[in-house]
Amino acid sequence: MTLRRRTLLQAGAAASLAGFASVAVAQPRTRLRVGYLHTPAVDGQIWLGQQSGAWTRRGIDMELIQFTTGLELFQAMIGGSLDVLSTGAVVSNFPARGQGKVFLLNNIEYATAQLWVRDDSIKTLADLKGKQISTTTGTTAHVFLDRALRSAKLDPTRDVQLVNQRMAEAVTSFVSGAVPAVALWVPFDVTVKQKVPNARKIVDASAFFPEAAIMGGWAARNDFYDANKAALAALVAGWVETNDAMLANFDAAAEQLQKTQYKEVPLADFRESMKFSKYYTSAEWRKLYQDGTATRWLQQVTDFFAVAGNIASPVPASTYFDPQLFLQTVKG
Repeated sequence: MTLRRRTLLQAGAAASLAGFASVAVAQPRTRLRVGYLHTPAVDGQIWLGQQSGAWTRRGIDMELIQFTTGLELFQAMIGGSLDVLSTGAVVSNFPARGQGKVFLLNNIEYATAQLWVRDDSIKTLADLKGKQISTTTGTTAHVFLDRALRSAKLDPTRDVQLVNQRMAEAVTSFVSGAVPAVALWVPFDVTVKQKVPNARKIVDASAFFPEAAIMGGWAARNDFYDANKAALAALVAGWVETNDAMLANFDAAAEQLQKTQYKEVPLADFRESMKFSKYYTSAEWRKLYQDGTATRWLQQVTDFFAVAGNIASPVPASTYFDPQLFLQTVKG
């Protein structure tokens, strides 16, 4: 498990992007141990909510704990060191094994997963046959890569050689020339563009939407979910406020995130990377929850993990995903 930093959200957080008051209301406090990944598709709303005080005003103090992959996040939560987590495609994996309850969705990682090559002989997906590709298996990048290879009639288990590494190491392998291709997620594309100027992106996840929509969202430990509905409802309410404020002034939100959390990424690149995710207002999410679209999107990725991860009798998304906390918060 990689744990890089902890931050405790305190009452009196900075004023919201949308100008919401930041004074915490006197009320009983609930402390949540929240695991997350440091990529804007996962932690964008988290940091904007922290800075606005969206959760502290609702009696929630978040202890934020950063991890490298969604696999490590779920392992930590299953082990009891996290209460809830926010991640990408892996939110469709462990809950299908009965480990975690999904209760809130962040976005669709519309084009955040990308396939980059450095070999001039690789011009199409079909040219990857027999080649090595670095990625982090079991993650958003892997789900996307599997779909991309199959679209070119390539068998991901036989026609290419997957090199499984943590994403930072996978990108390093690509940059050094050890492998000719890498399936990554943003903002790792910035490193590739900076260090391998002749590298080319040949496809991203948007090519397979909505047939292979990759959802990102929140899950809670099973026992915690059952016993702490009020706290989780407060978390959802804070997210709703933050998400809708972000979409109301998207460019300003991107600038705020870059200045406070992604200083190493040039602002222009960061603004572009934010656009690689597909976000919805809370009202739009309500429709997607109600008509079953969100559940179907989760199930599509679960179907991949059921095969790739050899999950026996996977729990369907209609069981591991509970939209009720959100629907009770966002009224039609």
